[in-house]
Amino acid sequence: MTEEPEKYRDDIPDAVSEPKRRFSIQLVWIIPIVAALVGLVIGAKAFINRGQTITITFKTGEGLEAGKTKLKYKDVTIGEVKSIAISDDRSHVVVTAEVSRDAKGLMVNDTRFWVVRARISGGNVSGLSTLLGGSYIGLEAGASKEPREDFTGLESPPAVLMDVPGRQFVLRAADVGSLDTGSPVFYRRMQVGQVTSTELDREGKGVTIKAFIRAPYDRFVKANAYFWHASGIDMTLNTSGVKINTESMVSVLLGGISFQAPDGKIEAPQAPPNTSFALFATRDDAVKNSALVEPFLLVFKESVRGLAVGAPVDLRGVTVGEVTGINVMPDPKRSDFTVQVQIQFYPEHLLGQSRDTLQVKSQQARTEELRGLLNDLVAHGFRAQIKSGSLLTGQLYVSLDFVPVARPARIDWNSAPPRFPTVPGSMEKLQKNLVELIQRIEKLPLEQIAGDAGKTIRSLDTTLKSADRLLNSVDKAVPEARSVLVEARQAIEDAKKTLAEARKTLGGASDVLSADAPAQVDLRDTLREVSRAAQSLRVLGDYLEQHPESLLRGKKEEK
Repeated sequence: MTEEPEKYRDDIPDAVSEPKRRFSIQLVWIIPIVAALVGLVIGAKAFINRGQTITITFKTGEGLEAGKTKLKYKDVTIGEVKSIAISDDRSHVVVTAEVSRDAKGLMVNDTRFWVVRARISGGNVSGLSTLLGGSYIGLEAGASKEPREDFTGLESPPAVLMDVPGRQFVLRAADVGSLDTGSPVFYRRMQVGQVTSTELDREGKGVTIKAFIRAPYDRFVKANAYFWHASGIDMTLNTSGVKINTESMVSVLLGGISFQAPDGKIEAPQAPPNTSFALFATRDDAVKNSALVEPFLLVFKESVRGLAVGAPVDLRGVTVGEVTGINVMPDPKRSDFTVQVQIQFYPEHLLGQSRDTLQVKSQQARTEELRGLLNDLVAHGFRAQIKSGSLLTGQLYVSLDFVPVARPARIDWNSAPPRFPTVPGSMEKLQKNLVELIQRIEKLPLEQIAGDAGKTIRSLDTTLKSADRLLNSVDKAVPEARSVLVEARQAIEDAKKTLAEARKTLGGASDVLSADAPAQVDLRDTLREVSRAAQSLRVLGDYLEQHPESLLRGKKEEK
């Protein structure tokens, strides 16, 4: 082996050591690292912006579908159903939904959920938009500050949302009638609210109805207001005839409630929310039970057939009470029976004040004022009596009015209830008068009157026969008088013809004879006599024409 030349050894560079690097990245790893960083950012953003997961319990999952059914608040989508599962006891379904981060504040303790679908309830049609877009879950945000994640959904939408201004009241009745959630509430035949719920009491002896009255109509619900059923048609047949009451066609078909406050001089304050009221069957029942009532007892000795419980107590056409009871009681002293009629009297009609004014007064002051007024009226003949209200139906009623010939009487305040003085009714007076008339007729000497009447009839028969003979003789004389009258008229006609011929003769002689000739003078005298005779015949004919009986009886002498 030959050695390399020296000059080539000097050209070979010397190895130099470099310091060790701490970290080294290759270019190929840059893209995965960037992708990982982007993923982390997206994940962090999704974690920060992620919504709240809640569960809602429904009885059925009708219309719900995971991944499609939305959660909406005021028609704005705020979440989506993620899954639907059946509960462990299989009594309901559990819906898991995720709501957006902006809607977390709506998930509080009193928030309510329900499934929005097409419904017809209480005369209202809702959810028609779901026929095309599908069902969704609606919610009503609560006012609580306490957050919540587990909710129990409603089976039907709430009748009134919490953000609607107004007040809710509680009504208690014996039965619910035809009312249902959504039934209308009327004030003076105008719909101002609706029924929000109906439920049976725990004891099962009644029902509790909650009604919501919208603002500003809720201010008409006073502390002394009264409510009644406005469902269907209320038809009453009484002494005033047939009376039909109804609110509207909606209430006739679906039921409803009406309310009103009594008209008074003093206005009652507004009722606070959730005030409890009684719900009456009819308006008349509501008015009767809301008015001040004073019981009285009326005692009659006559028949009260046609008088029924509920009949009105009338004061000159104004109903001031009603009959509440009718009983028959024996009267041992007189061996007879009396009829006791119990009535309810409304004193505010006489006192001329509203019942609010009367309630302001104490019970003692009100009683003293009423007794003083009634004592004064009774002293002036104020009495109760039974009258006929309808000849067609035979119904009777109790009438209160002044009787001018009434005997002195007073109210027995010591009895319970107080006994009010009465007088016999018009029907009893009529029967009494008829009996008296029959008794008087029976006392008349009918046999003697019949004998005298027979004599009078026989005498009258004789007189009639004489008159008949006289008329027959007159009938015979009248034709003879008529013939004489005809002859007289013929004589008058002949005289008229003679006068006409004489006038012609005089007319011819006037040309021959002078005015002072003797023949003319004699002719004039003759004409005068003929004229007088013609005049006499004319007078005679006129007289006979007017008095043909003079031919038989002669001319009457002038007085």
